[in-house]
Amino acid sequence: MIPALLLGGMGVLFGLGLGLASVKFKVTEDPRLSSIRGALPGANCGGCGYAGCDLFAAAVLSGGAQPGGCPVGGEKTARDIAGVLGVSVCAVEQKKAFVRCLGSDGKCGARYEYYGLRDCKSAAQMAGGGFKNCTYGCLGAGSCQSVCKFGAISISGGIASVDPERCTGCGVCVASCPKNLIAMIPYMNGIHVGCRSKDPSRDVRRICRAGCIGCRLCEKACAYGAVHVRNNLAAIDYGKCVQCGACVAKCPVKCITDEKR
Repeated sequence: MIPALLLGGMGVLFGLGLGLASVKFKVTEDPRLSSIRGALPGANCGGCGYAGCDLFAAAVLSGGAQPGGCPVGGEKTARDIAGVLGVSVCAVEQKKAFVRCLGSDGKCGARYEYYGLRDCKSAAQMAGGGFKNCTYGCLGAGSCQSVCKFGAISISGGIASVDPERCTGCGVCVASCPKNLIAMIPYMNGIHVGCRSKDPSRDVRRICRAGCIGCRLCEKACAYGAVHVRNNLAAIDYGKCVQCGACVAKCPVKCITDEKR
């Protein structure tokens, strides 16, 4: 009987001690944290550089991240968070992902059959940097598709493509591509160069019917200085591009496209 009473008494004392400790050492959460968390879209995609929305919200509150750091939420989320903190926020440019390769099965062939894992990084470890004739080209094994939480990436004809209407601009897919083919570009611009090859034109013509041949016709056609050819590859300066479409019309291999037309 006595041991039971002793154990019961010790339990009561320990319980009281824990109760007092919880009151004394209680950490009061800043009410702004829940408001910031509520302003976020809840995608937990990692596009902000943090493992999830909770960690990003805490970083914003502590000053470690900016209110406009959520690419999925965009400008609206940035304004809402800035309102909670009582600070101003710069305009947030919405971006989208674009796969810089148009070398589908009918335009760029393969050197050998690949029977390995359906993973681009694994395929890129094979001989020649992969099974495609173009060492720069999309391997189409779907690594980018598997990491996209918004269903914005699909594989068709052996290459990946992005649905701009579904893309939230989180940028998670960028790191998944071993060929560095995915770029984050301004959402409102529809003109893109669908190639990454820097090989001489004679080599590009031999292996791909959609590859940039560095002919400079696009560069000459642009009256705004928005197109430049460097290392046999055309590139768009989105800060100067007015989307007139002159470069698209002049490209003889049609590797410059306008997704809005």
